[in-house]
Amino acid sequence: WIARYGGRISAEWQFAKALQVLEEDPLVYESCARWIEAADWIVWQLTGTESRNACTAGYKGIHQDGAYPSEEYLAALNPRFADFARTRLEFPLSALGSRVGSLSTVAAAWTGLRPGIAVAAGNVDAHVTAAAAQAVEDGQLLAIMGTSTCHVVNAPVLADVPGICGVVGGGIVEGTYGYEAGQSAVGDIFAWVLDQGVPSDYLAEAADRGEDLHTLLTRKAAGQPVGGHGLVALDWLNGNRSVLVDHHLSGVIVGLTLATRPEDVYRALLEATAFGTRVIVETLEAGGVPVHEFIVAGGLAKNELLMQIYSDVLRRPVSLAASDQGPALGSAIHAAVAAGAHADVRTATAAMGRRLSAVYMPDAPRADAYDALFAEYRLLHDHFATGGLLHRLRHIRDTAHAAG
Repeated sequence: WIARYGGRISAEWQFAKALQVLEEDPLVYESCARWIEAADWIVWQLTGTESRNACTAGYKGIHQDGAYPSEEYLAALNPRFADFARTRLEFPLSALGSRVGSLSTVAAAWTGLRPGIAVAAGNVDAHVTAAAAQAVEDGQLLAIMGTSTCHVVNAPVLADVPGICGVVGGGIVEGTYGYEAGQSAVGDIFAWVLDQGVPSDYLAEAADRGEDLHTLLTRKAAGQPVGGHGLVALDWLNGNRSVLVDHHLSGVIVGLTLATRPEDVYRALLEATAFGTRVIVETLEAGGVPVHEFIVAGGLAKNELLMQIYSDVLRRPVSLAASDQGPALGSAIHAAVAAGAHADVRTATAAMGRRLSAVYMPDAPRADAYDALFAEYRLLHDHFATGGLLHRLRHIRDTAHAAG
C-alpha cells in the first residue's frame, strides 16, 4: 500500500502524527480513546454521532482496500503502536456526499439552523473544492493555490506514482481514482521576500501609488523578459512535499549578482513554484495519470502574472474556479447531495459549480524560453534531491542552535 502514497508517508499525515505523540508524550497517547481528524470531529459535534469520511481516511489515514496498515507493520514502528488503527481509528467509512446524520438540537442552537437538517460526511478542503471548480472529471488537475498548493486530479486507472501524497478510490468523487500531490509552500514563499525587507525607495513608491508590496513587485517583475533576471530557484523553502517528500530540504537561488533587485528574486520564486508544479504534472503523466486541463482555485488565482507564468511553463491553458470561496461552495454541493437535492456529486457539480475556461493561454515564445529555464531548474532539482548539502547545512544550523 505504501506505493500508493508515492513510497513515503509524510510527517504531516495521521499515522506519523500519532506515532510522534506516542513517542514524545506517551501519557497523552495512552489517554487517547479516539484519534479523529477535525473534519470528522466537527461532523460528530453537529450530529452527536461519530462518522469517518472516505477522503480523510484514504489520504490522511492510509486506508486502502478496506483496511488500515496491519498490526505487524505498526508494531515494527513501535510495539505500543500496533493496535492504533484497531482501537482508535477503526469505523465504517462514509462516501463523500452521503448523509451521515441530522443536525442535533444543541448544534442547531450553535448555528442558527433548523434541527434535523441533513449533515454530509466530512471532507478535505482541497478535495471538496474540485466540485466547486467543476474539476471532477478524469484528467482535470485542480491546483488549490494559497500559502501552499494542493494538486488533485482524477484518473480511471490505479497507478503507483512516485512522490505523490496518495491515490484513493472515490477520494474525490465516486467511480474513479483521486490523486493528490502538493507543494509545501507557495504563497508563503512570496511573502518571505517581503518579510526579509525591501529597499526604502520601494516602500516609498508603493505608498505613492497606493499599492501593497506584492502588487509593486509583481508590476516590476512583469516588465521583464523571460530569463531577464538571470536566476533560477528551487521552491523548497518549506521542504518538498511532491515529488521528493522531504521536509528537511531547503530553498536555493542561483545566479545572484550585485545587480539583482527584489523583483528579480520575486519573479524567480514565482517561476520556481510553476516549475515545481511542472515536475508534479510530468511525474503524474509518466506514471500513467493523464492531465488534460489545469484549473486553479484559491487566492493566488488573482495574480495575473503568476497565472500567465503557470500557463507558459506548463504549456497549457489555465482555467479558474469562478468562486472565491471554493471549499465553502464545494461543501454546499456535497450537502445538497446529502439532502437529496441532487442525485450525486457529479450532477450537483454540473448544476452548482462553475469554472472560467482557458482564461490564460500559453505564449509560444515565452514557453520556449521557459523550457530552457526549466531544464536548469531540473538540473538543480535532481542534484539536490538526495539532500546531501542541504541536509548537512540544516544539521550544522540545528547543532549551532542546540549549543546555544
